[in-house]
Amino acid sequence: MLAVEGLVKRFGGFTAVSNVSFKVDQGEILGLIGPNGSGKSTIFNMLSGTFAPSAGSIKFEGHELSGLAPHTIINRGIGRTFQIPRPFRRLSIFENAALAGYFGQNRHSRAKAEAAAERALAMVGLPTDRHAPVDGLGAAGLKKLELAKALATEPKLLLADESLGGLDETEMDQAADMLRKIRDELGITIIWVEHIMGVLMKVVDRVMVLDHGEKISEGLPHQVASDPRVIEVYLGTDAQATQAVAAARGNR
Repeated sequence: MLAVEGLVKRFGGFTAVSNVSFKVDQGEILGLIGPNGSGKSTIFNMLSGTFAPSAGSIKFEGHELSGLAPHTIINRGIGRTFQIPRPFRRLSIFENAALAGYFGQNRHSRAKAEAAAERALAMVGLPTDRHAPVDGLGAAGLKKLELAKALATEPKLLLADESLGGLDETEMDQAADMLRKIRDELGITIIWVEHIMGVLMKVVDRVMVLDHGEKISEGLPHQVASDPRVIEVYLGTDAQATQAVAAARGNR
């Protein structure tokens, strides 16, 4: 479904992503991990059209995406969430989701975009009432709305950017179950960036690890968790990631 080859992003003399290549198969959940500043968000920004690659190729369903505008990439079938939800406070929950839907597969039909918004809100467990306000949603509710907005575009590939940040343990488990449900019931392929490693390792099919803009490991969760390069550079310095090693090895 997605084939990335030799992806590079430079900002002046700084190289944020250096020669990264990977593939994602249809129906897969790929975990993308690495320390802060490793290039995860930069890759998401290139995949979604926010940044143009300095070099390399991004092919989605056989078509080159490099250099396309974000709205064109959404129309092609790639939706994304953002780490920090920023809904339009003057719009209702439903209106926020419907507005996102207008930029997706149903951009030429208000009725279809609103129907997509209803389905997305129902999927994540938010009210479909046209007037329910955004104010009053807690951290979990805002994360759900962010996910519903992405789903309302009716993506084939979802880029989920830190969907667990700010949630408690129960909410994290529920959010992880939601991503599984989205893949299993809607057939949406997912790339998931996350720092809460103990949860991510239990959900994803494969893991790719970045460090200083370079790919240092890729494979099944238990394989990556046992990779000496990952342990040295990343897992060994993070208590949550150390827990993830045990979680990954226990789910091999």
